[in-house]
Amino acid sequence: MKPDVLIVGAGIIGAACADALSAQGLRVTLVERDVVGSGATAAGMGHLVAMDDNAAELALSSHSLELWSELVEGQAQRHEYSRCGTIWVAADDEELEAARAKAATMRAHGLECDVVGAQELYRLEPNLRPHLAGGLLVQDDGLVYPPKSARILLSRAVARGASLVTGEVVALEDGGVVLADGSRLSAGQVVLAAGTRCLALAPELPLRPKKGHVMITDRYPGFIHHQLVELGYIKSAHASEGESVAFNLQPRPTGQVLIGSSRQFDTVDLAAEPSMMARMLARAVEYTPALAGLNVLRCWTGLRAATPDGLPLIGPDPTRRNLWLATGHEGLGITTSLATAELLAAQMSGRQAGIDTRPYLPSRFNAQGRAYG
Repeated sequence: MKPDVLIVGAGIIGAACADALSAQGLRVTLVERDVVGSGATAAGMGHLVAMDDNAAELALSSHSLELWSELVEGQAQRHEYSRCGTIWVAADDEELEAARAKAATMRAHGLECDVVGAQELYRLEPNLRPHLAGGLLVQDDGLVYPPKSARILLSRAVARGASLVTGEVVALEDGGVVLADGSRLSAGQVVLAAGTRCLALAPELPLRPKKGHVMITDRYPGFIHHQLVELGYIKSAHASEGESVAFNLQPRPTGQVLIGSSRQFDTVDLAAEPSMMARMLARAVEYTPALAGLNVLRCWTGLRAATPDGLPLIGPDPTRRNLWLATGHEGLGITTSLATAELLAAQMSGRQAGIDTRPYLPSRFNAQGRAYG
């Protein structure tokens, strides 16, 4: 029987969409060329974080955190979930003032957070360098192991009758796709949830690959206790050109430390670059000098799908019939996957979503990829 919905991509976004759509009684088929939870999902750090660069980003990320809390309740170990919290580190008094403004914005959205001074900062994280001003502690941020969460979401969908097809989609058709072996799959609706790979199928989309590096150390339990991010990270994360690095450390449940982050435009070469790794490490050691004594086991890269305004594309494609988009999440795909799926499922079924869907509609961009207004 022909499925109601065909989803291209079985990363965290595609798996979440399959879960949400199958929960509404729709027949769902996913198509993935590699393995479930590969691509950007496997490359990501798995940080579940409320981001407030703009109101729409905060609405989507904070709502999705609520959904993540429901999902992992009672099964934290299955997702390798940890409610570690995030400390946005303030290097000086000016950044501490920015932390206070950030706290006010987050509290207005019901997020629990506290501005901490230097003494409390070093009690929480003694390996930070001396003479920092303080920071903002966001208690409910957490982390998961994204490939495992993607598989769990997909297994829920499969239990409701969803199916998984292994194959590479090479073309879109009205109500279907063409695979690399020449076979065709048809459905009432098609959802593109394949990150930067969406550009190969719909090159007109306002997406741009943004490469990132991640490193992981050997096991050093207790080296850090929270996700640590410099307050300048937001400026780096939303840069529209060039290369940038920012201090970002994450304590894994294994006792290992994940080291981020970098951003590079205009390359799809997934090779790890020693020069970029050196810049990342230098930035991390600047904030945590003892990190220089740890052993780094490996480094990998991934490609984030970025839109011009930093918000994802969630909703009907404005130029193709029966095509829906769930892509363009840049570095927030893990965090916002569950809310994305809810918003997409609500639009496809004509139901009310938990938040306003309008800021994320693909129709906000014109034919040249520029946002209206």
